[in-house]
Formats: sequence, structure tokens, C-alpha cells
Amino acid sequence: MGLPVEKTDHTGVTTRGTMHDGMKMLLWLRTGFHVHQRFADIRATDADMLYAETVRLPWERVIPTEGCLSVVSAVDNPTITNSMFPNVKVKDAIVDRMTKIHGSRPDSNSRADHAVIHLFWKGDQARLSLDFAGPKLSDRGYRREPGKAPLRETTAAAILMETGYDGSRPLVVPMCGSGTIAIEAALMAAHRAPGLLRSRYGIQHLETFDEEAWRDIRAEAKRDAIKTTGIAPIIATDIDPSMVASAGRNARTAGVEHLIEFSTCDFADTPMPDAPGTVIMHGEYGLRLGDAEELAPTYARMGDFLKQRCAGWDGYVFTAREHAGRIGLKSAQRTPFDNAGIDCRLLRFELYS
Repeated sequence: MGLPVEKTDHTGVTTRGTMHDGMKMLLWLRTGFHVHQRFADIRATDADMLYAETVRLPWERVIPTEGCLSVVSAVDNPTITNSMFPNVKVKDAIVDRMTKIHGSRPDSNSRADHAVIHLFWKGDQARLSLDFAGPKLSDRGYRREPGKAPLRETTAAAILMETGYDGSRPLVVPMCGSGTIAIEAALMAAHRAPGLLRSRYGIQHLETFDEEAWRDIRAEAKRDAIKTTGIAPIIATDIDPSMVASAGRNARTAGVEHLIEFSTCDFADTPMPDAPGTVIMHGEYGLRLGDAEELAPTYARMGDFLKQRCAGWDGYVFTAREHAGRIGLKSAQRTPFDNAGIDCRLLRFELYS
């Protein structure tokens, strides 16, 4: 997006920009969960000090009196044994401050569908931020029928980015499930902002929200989403006809049904375009005891499919780390992913013709 990367850590990226940049991030980020605007860094050794420092801050500048707020947090402080207690202290400080200033206060609850304050507190250092997203950005809004063990939208987008997918070469997604990888690919290929599929964000509940600028930025993103020709075929298959039907309906909700060819078949029978491209397989994990052994023949068949049907293609398998050796092919690269707490790998295979 052309924004500077000032710092990175295992959970995010720190950048600097305008409120308009923040709005664009909500619409265009494909792998982010939240966009936090730093409000204040404070020192707090315990909950009482957290309250005292928070109540001094000018919350009336950003939280509407007639609105509603919630507080979420990530806390690592030795004085805190109840994870919800810091949220209550921050909420109390905000509403007490606004009652003192205005004589009235906003409502509060635990939902994230209004103004959301994020507290990050480690040791005696705390950061209070405004969450522009509210509900996670991964909640695009198109997956009305998630199916069993669905892949999160942001994870699917990250997998596609790691493969270098840009829509110029065919993409084949056997075992497509609810269609998330194929749909995210279509959104990327058509240069469609994933955030356009959602209408409500936390930023809209802040005093600093510029509604006219928001309309303009959304309109600009819609104008950018005009690429519908020149996209190489996207083929998605699954052996379960109900999953293929669900995937098709999800693609229709996302507005990309016309860019994806869905069909019902065993993954080994997936129709392959003549021109080589990228094939991505998302195997089952088998999290219950004994399931891993039962899945071994399936992973062996996946390796056979890649070797026999995908020569000359870029082959990828996304699965739990423990299954990486069951495919029977030597991977050229293994990229680690954390998928809902599961230690996963994106395996790349060089499939020579």
C-alpha cells in the first residue's frame, strides 16, 4: 500500500499514516485481522494505576457520548489473575471521564459492533488503541455456509500470496471445501478490495470518523475492481456435492461466481487446463487420536496426483506439520503457518514435466 514499515513483531506491523490510509487498510488488507490506531502509551503497575492513567486521557475526542463501546485486551501483568478485570477498569475509566466532561456517558457491552478500545499491557507498559476494524477483518461477509473445519479467509489469502498467485496463470484447487481459497484468489485476480464485502466497521463509531471521505474511498475501491477479463481459469472441485453447492453460493455472495469453475469429483479426477499454473491442495488434519493413520492413504494419493497429473505445474499442499512426510514427494520449501492454533506447513513441490 506504499506505507512505511516502522516495526514488525510476531503479531503485527507498525506503520504511520493518515486516517484516510487507515480507511484504505480496512478495505484492502487481505491478511490482517485488525487496524489499531495508537491512542496513548501509559505506565501501569497494577489495575488501580491503569484506571488512574486511563481516566486522564481525552476520550471525549474520540468516543461519542451517545454511542456504545467495548474493551478487548491482551494482558501479561503479574497482578492480574482475571483476564476480564483490565477491560472493566479501562471501561470504567472511560465512562467516568466522559461523565465528568459531558454529564452523560456512552453505553458499553462485550460485542465488537461499535467503538472498540484495545488494551495491550505487558509488565508495567500499556498501550491503548482504537480498533478501526471492530469485528475481525477476516470476517469478509461472503462465507454464509462455512462447511466443516473451514480455512479462515486471511489464511487462504496468505497461502495465495506465498505462492505468488496473481491471476495470470491457471489455478486449480482440488478438495476445495467451502471454496475459500478459490474465492480469495478470484478477489485478488480481479483486484477487488475484500473489505468492500462488509458494510460496518469500528471506525464508523468514532468521533473522528469522516463519512464523506469513507464514501469516496469506497467508491474509489469499487472503480478499481473492474478487471474481469484476462484472468486465467480458476478451477475448484470437491467430492462432496453439498460442499460444491455451498462453495458456489459463497462465491456468488462474494461476486466472483463467474470467475470460478466448480465441479464435483474426486480430487484425482480434477480437470486440468492445458496451460500449466498453480495447484493448491488443502488436506484434512485428523486431529482426533487415530485419524492421522487413517488419512495416510489419502496423502499418498495426493502425492500420486501431483506427480502424475500436475507435471510442469507449481504444486502446493497446505496441512498440519505431522502430515508433511505422508505425501511421498520431497518438498522444495516448507513455509510455517499457524492455522487456528494448529502448527501447519505450506509445502511447495517442484513438479517437473
